[in-house]
Amino acid sequence: MAWKRPIRFVALKDGNVYCGEPNLIDEQWPRDVVGLKAVTSREVTVQKLLAPLAKVPIFRAIGLNYKEHAQEFNSPIPNYPIVFLKPPNVLQHPNEPIVVPYVASNQEADYEVELAVVIGKAFQLALGYVLGYTICSDVSSRRWQSPAYGSGQWCFSKGFDTYAPMGPCIVNRSLTPNPQALTLTTRLNGQTMQNSSTADMIFPVAELISFLSQGTTLQPGEVLTGTPQGLAVLEILLFG
Repeated sequence: MAWKRPIRFVALKDGNVYCGEPNLIDEQWPRDVVGLKAVTSREVTVQKLLAPLAKVPIFRAIGLNYKEHAQEFNSPIPNYPIVFLKPPNVLQHPNEPIVVPYVASNQEADYEVELAVVIGKAFQLALGYVLGYTICSDVSSRRWQSPAYGSGQWCFSKGFDTYAPMGPCIVNRSLTPNPQALTLTTRLNGQTMQNSSTADMIFPVAELISFLSQGTTLQPGEVLTGTPQGLAVLEILLFG
């Protein structure tokens, strides 16, 4: 049986890490989604959900890739994708704490809901690169993006440990033939803060992969991200 929406988890019975479908678990590939080929009928009880990827070589993040997001900052629509990187250490499991370090502990840690596009392997067609899709938050320290701190500190402000909680499941690309028709929502204490669609992307997923793979080898497990409008940074700027 081909995999559809696998999760990674710690099993209750033995404390080992497995990867498989809810109620279905693959014995041949027990550690990571990358490389998963099939699932069996063997069942294992989940004790703790993990991020769907054991590790991410690098996060290739795209700034201002939603029209309404650019408009809320009064920024012009970019002619080319704006690319910045997040290091592997930002990966965090779902439902686990985000650790805000002292250097960023000024109550300006911000959420950014994002469609996470997971690269599977080298392929001739752009969407053929894609293993599947999941969800993540590009947590950011807004102080380090302010003019007083150099404005352009995107990598530093977004690169702290645990600053990219992800998952829990990853959806096979075959179940998402059109990644430009997905809804992204953030809720904070029961209040909806972000509610948008990937249809609002300036550069769609296939175009981003085509752009990023020019002269660059995209590695299996790499993640491409970008956020829509509705960030808390606007409330911080407006209300202090």
